[in-house]
Amino acid sequence: MTHPRSLKKSLFDWNDSYQNYQEEIKGLLTLIAAFCSFMLIFSLHRYYTFYASYDHGLFNQIFWNNLHGRWFQSSLTSGLSASVLIDHQIPIVNFNHLGQHFVPNFLLWLPIYAVFPSPITLIFLQVGLMAAGGAVLYALARHYLEPTLSLLITAGYLGAHAVIGPTFANFYEHCQIPLFVFSALLAMEKQRWWLFWLMVALTLGIREDTGIILFGIGLYLVLSRRHPWLGVALCGVSFAYVAVITNVVSPHISSDNPRLYMAGRFGQYVPGNSSPSTLQVLWGMLTHPLEVLKSLLTPFHRRALYFLGQWLPLAFVPALAPASWVIAGVPLLSLMMQSGISAMTITIRYSVAVVPGMFYGAILWWSSPSKRPLPDLSATRSLWQTLCLTYRTRQLTPTFRRFWIVCITLSIISVILASPNQSFYFLLPDSFDPWLRITLPRQWEHSQVLHDTIRVIPPDASVAASTHLIPPLSTRRKIIRFPTLQLKDERGQVDLMEYAVADLWRLDQYQRLFNAEYHHLTRIIAVMDEVLAQKTYGLVKLQDGVVLLQKGAPSEPALLTNWAPLRQELLASLEKTKQRKKW
Repeated sequence: MTHPRSLKKSLFDWNDSYQNYQEEIKGLLTLIAAFCSFMLIFSLHRYYTFYASYDHGLFNQIFWNNLHGRWFQSSLTSGLSASVLIDHQIPIVNFNHLGQHFVPNFLLWLPIYAVFPSPITLIFLQVGLMAAGGAVLYALARHYLEPTLSLLITAGYLGAHAVIGPTFANFYEHCQIPLFVFSALLAMEKQRWWLFWLMVALTLGIREDTGIILFGIGLYLVLSRRHPWLGVALCGVSFAYVAVITNVVSPHISSDNPRLYMAGRFGQYVPGNSSPSTLQVLWGMLTHPLEVLKSLLTPFHRRALYFLGQWLPLAFVPALAPASWVIAGVPLLSLMMQSGISAMTITIRYSVAVVPGMFYGAILWWSSPSKRPLPDLSATRSLWQTLCLTYRTRQLTPTFRRFWIVCITLSIISVILASPNQSFYFLLPDSFDPWLRITLPRQWEHSQVLHDTIRVIPPDASVAASTHLIPPLSTRRKIIRFPTLQLKDERGQVDLMEYAVADLWRLDQYQRLFNAEYHHLTRIIAVMDEVLAQKTYGLVKLQDGVVLLQKGAPSEPALLTNWAPLRQELLASLEKTKQRKKW
């Protein structure tokens, strides 16, 4: 018979354990709620003040077409296709996005979009998926660590530059990476192998190149000798998937992947080949070692800042964690070997691929020797065990805890100061020379004009829109970027868009900073001159630098009168920029 004192002690222990569990969950939920509130407030503000741009509308159109049974079709994707950008053909309405990026996972979220078919749904979806990744990360950390350390790691994730920055961006498929990769790692730790392979499949379904992340995990499993055969299988599956999708499936749909991405990002390794396959690029890397070394090391300061940004929210622990170097190292290498600056910009979506390896490696580094997932500790020490310093127990001291909190705080402050994707455009100037700062009252006033203008356009009408007006207009079949006005339908017939709308005021503000905006504004003015002279389109609305054209409609004389001085003002502004930059 159980002694009353023993029973009473057990009840007290259970009660203390339950209270501790409640405090632990409360801390986690507080972190996630703070993250979601912060991200949603400024993401929605960014959208409603027209700072969301082309790709947000592109993905919204894909979801909308999927909802109507036109699987993965997008006229906006066609506008970015090789046939349009390289061959200068007319965009088509039924272009298949899978030829550019293989994203079958979008079908998972289609039921949510079916209930709320709006571009705003994608904002909630992106923030929700990134937050869910943080919740799974906490469960993964608790497999090895005590609550305080686990909460700090989760806080580091939610305050990371590589998490906040991309979440503030337009909707992208990369927002699924933390949830599925952390879930795969947690399933592996729990040895739930059916769930592990399900998460592997879902990770592969995010995009054609996410197999690179899984290859890093497989390489870690082989080198650490935890599950060597599982690691070999994972490397084989991920490599085969990437190779088959990029060399067989996507090229069968369109030539965009080799012509735009392989040639554009890795063309330096395959000189003279305008349409290289993935395997040809890999061979080119092996046969051009000096070019690979140059890509890895230069520009050095950008590489150094990128690593610091990834390490800062974890108090630089990943710099010492072998698992972080191995798992995150594979996607890191693929980014570092690309041409251009976007791949190594931490506020852009590509940095999310590096996050799982960084954080999982930090978890393993903090774990105690008794829990550390390594081979038999009584045997001869392996190189991996030596690198991991298995004989050491690491404790979170009060001093280091304070230092870690400072690092997370600095990471959040650095994100705000960087204003990723112009989310905080109203706090700091976009440029000091030339000076450009758009205040909140001015942008709100201008945004109201934009909202009033796009409401004039019927929801089923075809439309050409300038870049930042595309997202709110993208829930339709036919939409392209102005100044393009022609779109080819399924029968091959070329049609003119029924409406064209452009925010010339915004383009004028930013053309002094960005070459793309300069050329965009120049082309729009030229096209407007042509269509108004030919009376193909009529000017039906002009307010605060926002113009609306309608096919076949007569121009209002008063608006044409107002357009003449605005046109001269815009041309003078363009000329001033040209002289300053000496183009």
